[in-house]
Amino acid sequence: MLTQIIWWSGNVLEVLLLVRGIQLNWIKRFPLFYSYHVFILLESLLLFGLYSWAPRMYRPSWWTCQFAGILLGSLILFEIYRVALGRYPGTARMARNLLGFVFAMALAKALVGHSYGAFWWPARTYAEVERNLRVVQAFAILALIIVMVAYRIPRGRHLKGIFAGYGLFVALSVMELTLSTFFGKSFTYTSAIAYNLALCIWAVALWAPEKQEEFARTAPSEDHLTLISRAKEDLEPVRLGLRGAAGR
Repeated sequence: MLTQIIWWSGNVLEVLLLVRGIQLNWIKRFPLFYSYHVFILLESLLLFGLYSWAPRMYRPSWWTCQFAGILLGSLILFEIYRVALGRYPGTARMARNLLGFVFAMALAKALVGHSYGAFWWPARTYAEVERNLRVVQAFAILALIIVMVAYRIPRGRHLKGIFAGYGLFVALSVMELTLSTFFGKSFTYTSAIAYNLALCIWAVALWAPEKQEEFARTAPSEDHLTLISRAKEDLEPVRLGLRGAAGR
């Protein structure tokens, strides 16, 4: 019963989010964010159909969808960086390159480490991929918070909502994976409830048009190259932490 409530409520929230995004044309501003939600909704309907009418195909399809979903979900973070650092193209490019490199290292470690044999798709592979990517995402969120606070980067209600929902989902996912590792069992409802909470935050934040706020322009006391140099220095501890996380 609880599983059905979570499943149906999640689908309803996905539909509301997508319909409102189409109505207000948010899709052009956040294409990766809404593409991810289209995928999640189609995945949910596909798996429901397979579970009901083709149960033999459900399990391999579930693994495929989960693996693709976590990769697509990581793109939301790149979009958050793109929008948040839109006024700082040099810093944004440096941050995206760093994120891409660390994500690739975390993914490659999980896949190469389990590529032996005819199949490399057991539960352990997905669990390790998710753990590595969630840890990288957590560090990336922390890095963006540091940059936004340090340089007083303005952000609107929409970006705040996407960032808050995604941050909550990642934090609870990391907690779930930690508990699963410690107790040796899966806490499936934790991630499902976390995602539905994130959907609620996104739906509320993106429901109404954003006011055209006149963000105070920060009078830069430094030129663009100096800003990039300082950003690299501030992100260096986070970069070292990401390398350590990917190497575990």
